[in-house]
Amino acid sequence: MRRRLLEEGILDRRHRPRPEGESILLPVTDEIPGAVRCRLEALPERAELPRHELVGGIAIMQDDDPEAARVLLSSRPSLHTVLLPASPVEGEYRTRRFDVLAGTPTTRTRVIEYGLRFDVDLAHAYFSARLATERQRVLEGMSDGERVLDMFTGVGAFAITLAERAGIVFAADLNPAAVHLLIHNITLNRRENVVPMLADAAHLARLGFAPFDRVIMNLPMAAPQFLAAAAGLCREGGMIHLYALQGGEGEYFPLIRAVTSGEVAERMVRTYSPGKWHAVYDIIVER
Repeated sequence: MRRRLLEEGILDRRHRPRPEGESILLPVTDEIPGAVRCRLEALPERAELPRHELVGGIAIMQDDDPEAARVLLSSRPSLHTVLLPASPVEGEYRTRRFDVLAGTPTTRTRVIEYGLRFDVDLAHAYFSARLATERQRVLEGMSDGERVLDMFTGVGAFAITLAERAGIVFAADLNPAAVHLLIHNITLNRRENVVPMLADAAHLARLGFAPFDRVIMNLPMAAPQFLAAAAGLCREGGMIHLYALQGGEGEYFPLIRAVTSGEVAERMVRTYSPGKWHAVYDIIVER
């Protein structure tokens, strides 16, 4: 669990973990499901680092502070670049532009996640390192031999992870740069049951697929508009995992109920911004 929290960049290193009975309490910097508030012993003070998110060897800062970026770069031997977002997520491919604050002038890095390796380019394809635990949760809930569709695969993190148990995974994306990285990552991880597809999610139903056991919809700002298409591609009793940004609990229940009467479980994945959070709906498809 400590390794998971480190990979997601939310382990609080300012406080000491505390044993409690047969458990160990680990401090975190963000609210996450299952966390509780308690008092923990502070560790000796270290140099204050600017708030940042880690993606492989890249740190992403929110403040334009080159001096703080250089301090951050020198604090971690694994870092090679510090970036500042220069635009919001934008365009047909839902990417963003970055400025280099310190280190090697690149937006490309390698992420190691539960023994898998993903080469990502943050300026050209969507990737969220904070979903590492979520990918494992979905994998653990799978049965062997499932047919899986990843509708917005990006560089293939979900598809390649789930291929461990799936019979076959079809991994689609509209972004040619993302599919290029996907193909590279399939080879890098020696996954022979992942089929890469340069395809628009809105048109996947035209390709004549047999029904899928599980459909992944990880495009938080736009995935809900493709829910009807996903339900049409999923078998009766199959599962859809819909990831969405929302400002209120149950925001997408009306949309879900328009396409299925099956059981729905809603979870908060992480806080996204003030008043908004990243949620996942696990949806059983029943016509």
